[in-house]
Amino acid sequence: MPRTAKTVEVPAIGELDRQAGQLSLQLAQALRAAINKGELKPGDPLPSTRVLAGALRLARGTVLAAFEQLTAEGFLEAQPGSGTHVALSLHRQPPVPANSADICDITLSSQAQALAQFASQLRPLPPVPFTVSVPINDTAPDDIWRRLGNRIRARGPGAPAGYGEPQGALPLRKAICEYVRKSRSVLCTPEQVIITSGTQQGLYLATQILLDAGDTAWVEDPAYQGITAIFNTLFRDRKMARVPVDAEGIEVAAGREIAPQARAAFVTPSHQYPLCMPMSMSRRLELLAWAKAQQAWIVEDDYDSEMRSSGHPFPSLQGLDPARVIYLGTFSKILFPSLRLGYAIVPQPLVNAFCGARALMDRHPPNADQHVLASFMAQGHLDRHIRKMRSVYAEKRRVLTEAIQTQVSAELAALHPSDQGMHMLLWLKAGLDDRQVARKAAEVGVAVGALSPMYATDSGKNGLILGLGGYTEQQIHQAAQKLNQVLVSLAEAG
Repeated sequence: MPRTAKTVEVPAIGELDRQAGQLSLQLAQALRAAINKGELKPGDPLPSTRVLAGALRLARGTVLAAFEQLTAEGFLEAQPGSGTHVALSLHRQPPVPANSADICDITLSSQAQALAQFASQLRPLPPVPFTVSVPINDTAPDDIWRRLGNRIRARGPGAPAGYGEPQGALPLRKAICEYVRKSRSVLCTPEQVIITSGTQQGLYLATQILLDAGDTAWVEDPAYQGITAIFNTLFRDRKMARVPVDAEGIEVAAGREIAPQARAAFVTPSHQYPLCMPMSMSRRLELLAWAKAQQAWIVEDDYDSEMRSSGHPFPSLQGLDPARVIYLGTFSKILFPSLRLGYAIVPQPLVNAFCGARALMDRHPPNADQHVLASFMAQGHLDRHIRKMRSVYAEKRRVLTEAIQTQVSAELAALHPSDQGMHMLLWLKAGLDDRQVARKAAEVGVAVGALSPMYATDSGKNGLILGLGGYTEQQIHQAAQKLNQVLVSLAEAG
């Protein structure tokens, strides 16, 4: 009787992220996880590299590299004449169960505790109204991005290569120079541009490079928690002086009194986060004069500068004094947050320091998306996308304003007027705790951010940050109605 060949099933390992690259490492990780979870057991056969490559639509070499890696680690073993199997030796190496008592006895450093607390505060909100910057449908890049990516990653400059420059890809740095010159009046050369993984990395690098132990920096009050946490967790040997913000921006006179010897100031002049207003020209000139007299640096986080719906965006601080200002920008908000590409434009004397610090963090930014973005910008697609975004967000702002006015009691909350940015601020009336409102709103499927934790003290004002995001008019009105129910119930509870 003839022998029947045994069919080897292709393991269910889920979808690989083709845009992220390193497919052999992804496949190895997926197979390793399947073995650890018991989905693939010791002795189980695996399909041939040719069959598995065909099933997963991968190059055979990619599958071969994953098998070789797992064989070297002892997860797989190749048996002549019978193919590749899950290693039988894994039978003799059961995982050691964690001892909960041992875990409870572990004492975390104060640094670890502070970072863990910040992680809990900054977890991303679910993609429901009113989470900030959710690029869905009319606020997401169109198919041009996908087509450019496919071409550039396959055969163009974004194909796999060796190590790159810590400063980033030159084509992208050139495109950024042209973009910020036209849109933000920034004065720079490509040699002054450092590609980052976003504004957060730019803030980290600036704090690390500009300040020595014992130095003080001005930070707005209220401020983005990403900058205050850097001082509170990672650089506690540097001092942070919280300087109040009024309708014109950071109060320079107050800063002079609070910390006259400060070495840097971290500001959001185009669209103060979280209070939404731009810094006045007189206050900008006052801040620049202070920096020049003090020989201090200004770190300009150009938050949401592109999203001004009426008139032109305000020019940058950097364009007024390029020698004193470190300019930070990002593409994550205007394209999509998962892109993780931003930039720092620094005075020439600081370039090598930023490159060195960047190299120590993660060597260099991922190569492929840099070249995709450079092409996207050079072909004019970014300019068109931003024009579309301004129109879309102006409409979202109109819809949200209408929804709050019609669905939320004016006795409990009032919108802060704003014609710029990707979020709006809802002031809460006295007696309502914004943190409690945010928790209760999350329970009914509405995501809002609390304003008061962004102030230096617990005496901060109570308000909610409402993201405009990629939500339909119906979703926005329904979310506003649910938010009002939360406010009413809390107000009634006293």
